[in-house]
Amino acid sequence: MSITPRRCRILMLAAAVLFVLVALVVRAAAGGGLEQHSGTALYACVVWAGVLFLRPRLSPPVAGAVAVAFCWAVELSQLTGVPAALSARSPLARLALGAQFDPVDLAWYPVGVLPLVAVHRIVAARARRRRTTV
Repeated sequence: MSITPRRCRILMLAAAVLFVLVALVVRAAAGGGLEQHSGTALYACVVWAGVLFLRPRLSPPVAGAVAVAFCWAVELSQLTGVPAALSARSPLARLALGAQFDPVDLAWYPVGVLPLVAVHRIVAARARRRRTTV
């Protein structure tokens, strides 16, 4: 059975919800560095799911690269002060854009995305093998 774009979008929506739930559980149960860094990595996971929701036919490396690039762009935009101003007015903006630049976050975005790219590659390879053997 092939993963159609529609099925991929449903899976990515479910994955994004799961990543947000995991982030909320970690936030409630932990603190300090674990909360901060896992939240950063899980944010990148949500972005990865969003990329594949919008473009379900992207290859795993391209989807991962787009997700990490987007996360880095958002993080670097925090140097301008615009996200901080928006975050002061809206909790949703704070969740989506953050408020303060942290260079350590730049390293944690790939930590969240790379395992997903690996799993995506494995699933895509299995799907290709099934199509060629049937």
